[in-house]
Amino acid sequence: MAIKPIIHDELSLKFKSIPATKQDLAAANDLKDTLLANNGKAAGLAANMIDVQKRIITLFVGPLPIVMLNPIIVKKADKYLAYEGCLSLEGERPTERYKKITVKYQNENFETRQQEFSDFVAEVIQHEVDHCNGILI
Repeated sequence: MAIKPIIHDELSLKFKSIPATKQDLAAANDLKDTLLANNGKAAGLAANMIDVQKRIITLFVGPLPIVMLNPIIVKKADKYLAYEGCLSLEGERPTERYKKITVKYQNENFETRQQEFSDFVAEVIQHEVDHCNGILI
């Protein structure tokens, strides 16, 4: 496990990530360590931000970081306009988000979960899933 540098190259960040496998758990731990090292600067990270092109995100839910492998947003409700920043990009930018989402993902034991999130946590998940899809704000 290690803290990795944050990638700022927009071209490499625009590649779609491929599904994560059990062989990617070390990268998931590196991503979580990197998020913890950036506590106060970042609410979440996607693996491509540390130069790993896999569908892995991590984010704070309360004080604890959680890891989502292969996250997919399966339901969205209550669209709004958000202004977001990103460790990989300069400044804040407007983007459309949803207040409530349902996410299907695998935990670190590769058990499938489906969970509802709302408000800021939902916004962070949407931002990081966009990263996995090669979408930048």
